[in-house]
Amino acid sequence: MLNVTIRQLQVFASAARHLSFARAAEELHLTQPAVSMQIKELENAVGLPLFDRSGRKIALTTPGEYFLVHARRMLAALKDAADTMARMKGVESGRLTIGIVSTAKYFVPKLLAEFRRDHPAVELRLEVGNRQALVAQLQGNEVDLAIMGTPPRELDTRAEPFATNPLALVAAPEHPLVDLPQVPTDLLSNEVFLIREPGSGTRASMEVFLKERRIHPAMIVEMSSNETIKQSVMANMGVSFLSMHTMGLELSAGVIKMLDVEGLPLLRRWHVVNMRAKLLSPAAEAFRYFVLEKAQAMLLKPPFRYVFPGSEREIAAVASTTLK
Repeated sequence: MLNVTIRQLQVFASAARHLSFARAAEELHLTQPAVSMQIKELENAVGLPLFDRSGRKIALTTPGEYFLVHARRMLAALKDAADTMARMKGVESGRLTIGIVSTAKYFVPKLLAEFRRDHPAVELRLEVGNRQALVAQLQGNEVDLAIMGTPPRELDTRAEPFATNPLALVAAPEHPLVDLPQVPTDLLSNEVFLIREPGSGTRASMEVFLKERRIHPAMIVEMSSNETIKQSVMANMGVSFLSMHTMGLELSAGVIKMLDVEGLPLLRRWHVVNMRAKLLSPAAEAFRYFVLEKAQAMLLKPPFRYVFPGSEREIAAVASTTLK
């Protein structure tokens, strides 16, 4: 075990995350044979197989799952050491890994582009997944910062709200409920609801709303991405509960319409989150401050600012009170 190298640990952790040597090679800018060689040398050093290579896909063996826990701890400790040294030198450079829930991918790239203009020496890496996956990445020290809706209560984190996240019920323009000045909640029990997968923050908010209003959808169709849901809404397959930050182009083009339902939109909050015990690097601190200072103003501009159907109430009018 003393002959194990940091590079081998990095290759192993990447391959375990993607369950693919090809994806690990792409991420680490290596060839696939180089990845295979590093894994083989690591397995020789450990004395046990870490991956099951039977079939077309690879999978972690039981020793591999146990070893992954220790590998992540060692890599996290090295990252913390590097961040500490960087803080002492006052250097804003190096790699910054940001985890975001999939709904945030519609506005975070704009934030990153602006941040990069002021901090060109920072190498950015973005991890996108649902809330459940992001919580696991925070716990495993795989991301420096996370951008998400509801912070994890099960972890000791610092979660700071930075912007309003409005969630609305939407339908195709030709849907009969679109023409109603206000949709009675009892009519929603006749609808097909297109929803995200378990572990999604948007789905969790929707389930709370339906339970509080005693709405029991006629049918629920589960889909794994906002894009698939939007296409299905446009095809008039059903209605859906989505963040308005995911629908800028569709709302502007009129191919998706918001339904005027009492109690909607729900005004949730976006948070920037990090593990409280984790010492942030100067680059991570710089991005944290950037998000807290810049994000809300950006999200109050088109295409992120909307007038809700049936009223003149805008996100801008309520954002300041929501964030207090």
